Amino acid sequence: MGYAKSFRDLEAYRIARQLSSEIFELSRLFPREEMYSITDQIRRSSRSIGAQVAEAWGKRRYEKSFVSKLCDADGELQETEHWIETALDCSYILKETALNLTQRYSMVGKMLHGMIDKSHLFCRTNR
Repeated sequence: MGYAKSFRDLEAYRIARQLSSEIFELSRLFPREEMYSITDQIRRSSRSIGAQVAEAWGKRRYEKSFVSKLCDADGELQETEHWIETALDCSYILKETALNLTQRYSMVGKMLHGMIDKSHLFCRTNR
């Protein structure tokens, strides 16, 4: 992976980080009584996606660890999609907003799966 010098160069990381910022801003509008439930959960899971990608990058020396962290990122992504759908069900966000977010998270998921499928390219010992 000659073009990626750090996790910050990975498109999946950059998009996940942007989405977590959007989730944060959006969740500021959730009702106060949701602070310790949906608000906290969606913020935590959305932020964890990029964090897991960054951690995976640091574990490239061990391909299984790299893949494991990317799988964790995918799990957090799917949890975030769940919370987006829950926010929609509670009428905290508009259907268009939920659709836009889930489509973009789906794109990140495809990137993560591509990284998993091609993990050997990221984990070469002769970097």
